Amino acid sequence: MVVTGIGATTPLGGDSASTWEGLLAGRSGARLLDDERFAELPVRIAATAAVDPSEVLPRPLARKLDRSAQFALIAAREAWADAGFTGPAAEDGEIDPSRLGAVISSGIGGVNTLLDQYDVLREKGARRVSPHTVPMLMPNSPSANVGLEVNARAGVHSVVSACASGAEAIGYAMEMIRSGRADVVITGGTEAAIHPLPVAAFASMMAMSKNNEEPEKASRPYDKGRDGFVLGEGAGVVVLESAESAARRGARVYCEVLGQGLSADSHHIAQPEPEGRGIAAAMRNLLDSSDLKPQEIVHLNAHATSTPQGDVAEVKALRQVLGEDLDHVAVSATKSMTGHLLGGAGGVETVATVLALYHRTAPPTINVDDLDPEVDADIVRGEPRALPEGTIAAINNSFGFGGHNVVLAFRSV
Repeated sequence: MVVTGIGATTPLGGDSASTWEGLLAGRSGARLLDDERFAELPVRIAATAAVDPSEVLPRPLARKLDRSAQFALIAAREAWADAGFTGPAAEDGEIDPSRLGAVISSGIGGVNTLLDQYDVLREKGARRVSPHTVPMLMPNSPSANVGLEVNARAGVHSVVSACASGAEAIGYAMEMIRSGRADVVITGGTEAAIHPLPVAAFASMMAMSKNNEEPEKASRPYDKGRDGFVLGEGAGVVVLESAESAARRGARVYCEVLGQGLSADSHHIAQPEPEGRGIAAAMRNLLDSSDLKPQEIVHLNAHATSTPQGDVAEVKALRQVLGEDLDHVAVSATKSMTGHLLGGAGGVETVATVLALYHRTAPPTINVDDLDPEVDADIVRGEPRALPEGTIAAINNSFGFGGHNVVLAFRSV
């Protein structure tokens, strides 16, 4: 199984190329929110999309989609074209629609639509509520709209597991191909939850950084002064394809897809298990279910949200599975630049992981001015780092409220 297409729209850029350039440059997408609705909140910063969907999508289409689905469609269109497809799947085309799937996930779904239309109901009455409200707010809306776009008939799915949703969607797509249900699956994650209510709720949980004075320095994974994550928005999508299908089409291949590892903490609805046991179990599951060897892993795109407990638990898990000496694993925490895209994080960070292998370059982690002594790992800081030649592998970690743990693995070609 291989990756043949990538697409993204993020706080760093409106496509995968500009996002990758922003990651390598160590640029922060966080900014102060100037919307008056956020003026009285304890958190007034977020990493908003670099290119608003209204600049890309036709207005009649955009009006029928929640912002989360808008991001998903933009990223999916890029990934689909990047994989070499020029239109929807057709019976007489390169891909039979019955062999094409779509799995796009969101951790929260159409929260902007839900809350905005409730305001319309209260202020203007039931007759003014949009007839598109339910198709817009349902959490499977991004996947459904992407499936309609490409004519996917092998199955259209939405896996919801909080901040692990995007990664678990990609893992589900892997299983669709492995089981023989599909030859090609377009998959990833999306999120658009920068709204006063989610921001206020996360702030109330003490989960978000309150560094309103320096937004670009607020997301600081592994730094001793970290005080929570910065909320981001956007989408990341990849096209997964059986190696046979890709070879038949003569498709460009970014990397090989090795598999996934899954587990659950069963510890707390929001707090990570402090010793990283669940994360370690997911990593062991990945190694046991694939031919991946620990010494092959030279790069990790870490979950690392910039929370005091979570960043350390992940490093503890790495040491449990990969050994006390982690010098061969270059660790990047790209949320330091993109913010935390919740259900979209796994999609965007998979795109970053694939590109790191393809270009053999690990992006830096920014804002690590004073490394936490508990973070005993090789964190890529300051500048991008070249990855070794030869056959190498990289993993992408995603964890979510509820104790969901997902680890994805890829290998260079």
